[in-house]
Amino acid sequence: MQNKKILSEHLLDFAVNSIKLTSKIKKTFIGQYISNQLIRATASSGANYEEACASESKADFIHKMHLVLKELRESFILA
Repeated sequence: MQNKKILSEHLLDFAVNSIKLTSKIKKTFIGQYISNQLIRATASSGANYEEACASESKADFIHKMHLVLKELRESFILA
């Protein structure tokens, strides 16, 4: 349970830091698009992780963790 809390906090910090970063991006159409997508991807990774922790089976957990990794990869590409 302790590891879950630590990772949850890291994912929350990541989302908060991404939001702070997007406030510094120029308010052009492209800047807004990238900012919005980055916020969605980082927030989604934390939400999907919490869903994975409440999964009903090992297969469900693995599937949800793959979603977390997908969103984190997308965040990496955008940032």
